[in-house]
Amino acid sequence: MKKITAGITGIHAWVPEYRLTNEELSTMVDTTDEWIMQRIGIKERRILKGGKATSDMGAEAVKGLLKKTNTKSDEVDLLICATITSDLHFPSTANLISYKAGLKKIWSFDIAAACSGFLFALQTASQFIVAGTHKKIIVVGADMMSAITDYTDRTTCPLFGDAAGAVLVEAVEEDLGIKDSILETDGSGAKHLHMKAGGSIKPASHETVDAREHFVYQEGQTVFKAAVSKMADVSVEIMNRNNISHEELAWLVPHQANMRIIDAVARRMCITNEKVMVNLQKYGNTTAATIPLCLWEWEPQLKKGDKLILAAFGGGFTWGSMYLVWAYDGDK
Repeated sequence: MKKITAGITGIHAWVPEYRLTNEELSTMVDTTDEWIMQRIGIKERRILKGGKATSDMGAEAVKGLLKKTNTKSDEVDLLICATITSDLHFPSTANLISYKAGLKKIWSFDIAAACSGFLFALQTASQFIVAGTHKKIIVVGADMMSAITDYTDRTTCPLFGDAAGAVLVEAVEEDLGIKDSILETDGSGAKHLHMKAGGSIKPASHETVDAREHFVYQEGQTVFKAAVSKMADVSVEIMNRNNISHEELAWLVPHQANMRIIDAVARRMCITNEKVMVNLQKYGNTTAATIPLCLWEWEPQLKKGDKLILAAFGGGFTWGSMYLVWAYDGDK
């Protein structure tokens, strides 16, 4: 019996029009373009305005994906959304995206793994395809980080932006698609990167709002060191166990959090800068959306048979790496 392999067969993304530049940010908080570029590598980030939410970005990405791939809404079996900035505690953002994108006869759910969420969701979708229970699955990575960013905190507010990306996952030829993944979590890291209030352990109150505890809290140095070591370790491991040399690897697609992290991971993998997808400078850290946003921008350069490694690290701690062989020529 022929083995079923899951692969990405289409991709689309959506970003808000509004650009928050470093120059404008420096009028809001004590920072400069030079400081941000030297330490992070971000020039601007997109911010969602007009009373919209994460599901609106996700729905736009999905509608664009359906049109681009000539996929009818009733052909989609499942939608999985990776996000930590859900519109509401419930229902899930995946449910709202499905409704807004006109996907009426499917089931959907969210995965919350912070910046690693897209990889976790993509691997989950792959399992349904390989099992043979589903034919077409949409995976969305979407986050409206501006909703949980404290624009009085100079250490975190330059980091984040808003965006959504969506991919279509289907069965592909056996020599293509998702080949391997390493996905890990460590809850002991939660204290270093989290949101202090708003959950069941510390429900919202006047006190939590006054204390500004509904924003991203991050211990930068600890997170930086963990991100470099964890992303690099799993990426090197997945190269070794799949016998992938750095010469034959077409692209590294890293989570876009910090240019120094990306550079350090690439060095550990012996990958040259020309093989690393980077759009951090234009969009900032869009959490679960960073990897699909890169794939969307580089799609015209991707060729059928290209070997890619996707890598991410996020709050939780969560991290992982995925090896896939690209399933179509992106310039067609």
